[in-house]
Amino acid sequence: MPETSLEERVVKLEQLVDTLWQQVSLSARKKDWRRTAGMFDDDPLMKEIIEEGQRVRAADRRKTGV
Repeated sequence: MPETSLEERVVKLEQLVDTLWQQVSLSARKKDWRRTAGMFDDDPLMKEIIEEGQRVRAADRRKTGV
């Protein structure tokens, strides 16, 4: 097997890095609030959490008279 020169190895590595960066950028999803909107629809635990939060807020409103 013939030895490759340092320059050839660097060129191959640069090509590999470029390919990997392209794959990462294609697969990376941008952070966006719309990704999570509706995530917990029809989740019974989340419904319970929301209902309890509403009860707490209603109790707070009664205490302050708002």
